[in-house]
Amino acid sequence: MHPLKTYDFLILSRDRIFDAVRPMTHEQYRHRFPYALVTIGATLTHMMVSEWYYFERFRGRPVPPYEQWEIQYEQPPVFGVVETKWREQQREIRAVIEAERDWNRRIEYDTFPDDDNKRFHIGATSGDILTQLALHEMHHRAQLLIMRRELLPSAPMVLDLDYNDLMYERRELK
Repeated sequence: MHPLKTYDFLILSRDRIFDAVRPMTHEQYRHRFPYALVTIGATLTHMMVSEWYYFERFRGRPVPPYEQWEIQYEQPPVFGVVETKWREQQREIRAVIEAERDWNRRIEYDTFPDDDNKRFHIGATSGDILTQLALHEMHHRAQLLIMRRELLPSAPMVLDLDYNDLMYERRELK
């Protein structure tokens, strides 16, 4: 697996999600669903702040308690803010991935208390963190596409988001 290429795939497929969400009305962006993270806005925001969180841990930086985070998914900003902030964030994170030389580097941290007031010591590799980031985003991207389909059943499908469609070299055979 090539870490930078994996992240570039996330950026390209994320662009297609942005293109699919951008034309939505504010009401559609905040429409409540009885599953997942409830709204498209909350889901996108959760994906963005989770990426930030993973890479703060990746860089060995302390992460403040969730209540102190600048952006929280329960009160998602408007789409334009999420898109702008995430594009800025992805440039920084891409540079961090490009600079990483040891994908087996050990990363350890202690969690904040969960809903049951339990804390954990987490141990993973830098490669594990990137894998979690990619798979976490794919999980929530699927939820977003379902939400969009329910809101806009007659809208065109989002273009293919498969890795091979976006990342493989292709040349047409004659």
